[in-house]
Amino acid sequence: MGYGYAGRTFHAPLIAATPGIELAAVVSTRPAKVHTDLPAARVFEGLDQALADPDIDLVVIATPDPLHAPQAHAALDANKHVVIDKPFALTLEDARSVAEHSRQANRLLSVFHNRRWDSDFLTLRSLIASGRLGEIMQFESHFDRFRPELRDRWRERPGAGIFNDLGPHLIDQALLLFGMPAAVYADLGIQKYGGLADDYFHILLRYPRLRVVLHASQLTLDNSLRMAVHGTSGSFIKRGMDPQEQQLKAGGNPSYPEFGVDREPGTLFEVAECEQGGMPVASIPGDYRQFYAAIRDAIAMGGPGPVPVEEALNVMQVMAAAKQSHRGRHEVSI
Repeated sequence: MGYGYAGRTFHAPLIAATPGIELAAVVSTRPAKVHTDLPAARVFEGLDQALADPDIDLVVIATPDPLHAPQAHAALDANKHVVIDKPFALTLEDARSVAEHSRQANRLLSVFHNRRWDSDFLTLRSLIASGRLGEIMQFESHFDRFRPELRDRWRERPGAGIFNDLGPHLIDQALLLFGMPAAVYADLGIQKYGGLADDYFHILLRYPRLRVVLHASQLTLDNSLRMAVHGTSGSFIKRGMDPQEQQLKAGGNPSYPEFGVDREPGTLFEVAECEQGGMPVASIPGDYRQFYAAIRDAIAMGGPGPVPVEEALNVMQVMAAAKQSHRGRHEVSI
């Protein structure tokens, strides 16, 4: 459902590259655009046509954020399984309503938190599991860009912004690593002249000892820093983004061996060798296809899917706390 940036760049090619799932149809008001990429695809102008097709099992919602919850309810009413591109919904209450609907309908519901399969994140999880960093005390995670120009698109209109766009990714990764925080402090801002939606956020997740900083800006020229992780036994610094989004934008095939391979290693500093400088850490290849492979298996064999609803709701709870914190200029307990 939807063939804008998310549907065209992520969902369509990943579904096509996943054995056992067929892209049956695309819902779009611009069929010529769809057929340029997918000449054989059926194109429906409205969601109702797709929902009436008994051969369609799964509806992927890749439309603007305000449509996520109502379209998910419609798909669940039609007895379809549902994947929703992040954010889950505009509000925590809407997300909880969709989650309850999926339980009542006994249909799979999952949110597209694809950044769980980023190369840098997989590498960091492996490092933490190895114990080489010790107890993590500080974690910084950045999605920075330099995009000073304003663009005429829905993501830059009031009610949208980069916190809804990128915040779910960074929060989901942090919660997978460390669980729910005790409290959240957030600063969201519009820094571009004439901007209508937030283009900056800085989130602090407070744990008993650990501090987690989640940061994104569209006015950062030197934006190479991706992660800075500091523990009692070592530090890990990663520069450069996971390559999968750029590979997909360029038309890369997710099935090719080079897909998801990050050529820019991170750097590990350990206490014993710190004076000698850091050592490079080769990145584990990323693979967004694992999301749809897990969706396929969950529909075929049962199970919670790659992003269980409870975990997606936790992300929404932290997002709601962050927005409350920003409005009140104070820390919000979870």
